[in-house]
Amino acid sequence: MWHTLLFGGTASVFLAMTCAGLFHLRWARRLPSLAKLNAGKPILVPSPGPSSTPAPSGEERTREGAREHLALQCPAAGRGNLPPSAGAVLCSVVLAARDEEARIESTVRHLLAQQFVPVEVMVVDDRSKDRTNEILQRLANADARVTVKRVEVLPEGWLGKCHACHLGAAAATGDWILFTDADCWLKPDVIARALLLAERERADHVTLSPGIAPGSLGGQAWHLAFLFSLANWFSGVNRDRPKAYLGMGAFNLVRASSYRECGGYEALRLTVLDDVKLGLLLRRAGKRTRGFIGGDDAQCHWGVTVRAMIKIMEKNYFAAANYWMSAVVGAAIGGTLLWGSALVGPFTGSVAGIAAGAALLSLSLPAGVLARRLGWSFRAAAMAPFIYPLLIYALLNSAVVTLRQGGVRWRNTFYRLDALRAGNVR
Repeated sequence: MWHTLLFGGTASVFLAMTCAGLFHLRWARRLPSLAKLNAGKPILVPSPGPSSTPAPSGEERTREGAREHLALQCPAAGRGNLPPSAGAVLCSVVLAARDEEARIESTVRHLLAQQFVPVEVMVVDDRSKDRTNEILQRLANADARVTVKRVEVLPEGWLGKCHACHLGAAAATGDWILFTDADCWLKPDVIARALLLAERERADHVTLSPGIAPGSLGGQAWHLAFLFSLANWFSGVNRDRPKAYLGMGAFNLVRASSYRECGGYEALRLTVLDDVKLGLLLRRAGKRTRGFIGGDDAQCHWGVTVRAMIKIMEKNYFAAANYWMSAVVGAAIGGTLLWGSALVGPFTGSVAGIAAGAALLSLSLPAGVLARRLGWSFRAAAMAPFIYPLLIYALLNSAVVTLRQGGVRWRNTFYRLDALRAGNVR
């Protein structure tokens, strides 16, 4: 009797996960194309519109002067492919880079190639020891839209990336600020599409999940499992659920006024999951977020194998659990019981055991939906049900490594766990 209850309960849990995933994936889609967003109209990025705010402050006048300087220095490039009458907004792109000589030039060039919207690129070199700064200076000398700042010494009480993003945002002059990663390559029209979407949805924040370069089948299966774990997050923000929030470091596009109103990176000084928690700050400030599957719109240099992904997540997953060991232990025990029961069940020959195994395989259905939206083979989706235990292992590994070290090593800087717990935004 006990094994019937165990296997029956396991089957029920997996079927519930599949059904919930399929429900939430109705709101987890790709960013619409320009043609859909414009519905046949000429491609124009919206202007900020008339303002009823008081006369600009000294800081705002400084920003406006910087924008005029940018237009004078590089008028054609600054406006992209917009006609003179479009009245487009300016988007400031902020990058935090450390030892990124392998990809930083391609990243910046992808940003400068953005169409239909003028951009300025603010790159903060966070104490790089390789040729990153040399490459950035060359790019800045060749294009007035690129501004480079360098951090020589990290101030006390800051994570390196958070401090760099804070400096870049403080110098930004645009109506919108895009935070992206230094190893992330954007499609040429993605910023324009996100701005049009924000206008249509009256959103203050548009975020895309990170895509991965084509790699191993296991790497794709990991990515599908990762996206499935975010399905209810996408669903929550896109349905304006009161407590829902989302943010992704690959593409966090925020209205500049909303960024400053919510506290920005000043409030995220010691937050490892700064991208996600920026979404939380915006939600608490009453701002609207829209989230989309990034795919090749925002392709990042993530690990393309399962082993690489587990290594990359060492600093993140324990932080995602808010450094609560009870949550990690609960996930490890629950995951082991569920997947263990589903894998052993079919070998018992009982109806309940076979049902548990079949229910586990049903998780390939929502993974298949995601694979189709990414243009991937269903083979990766078929592997996804067996990848989920590795996500739990990655969480456990992240906790063990962090506790053993007494903190997190990120960008060649060590941060103590007690400081991270105290500074974490919850």
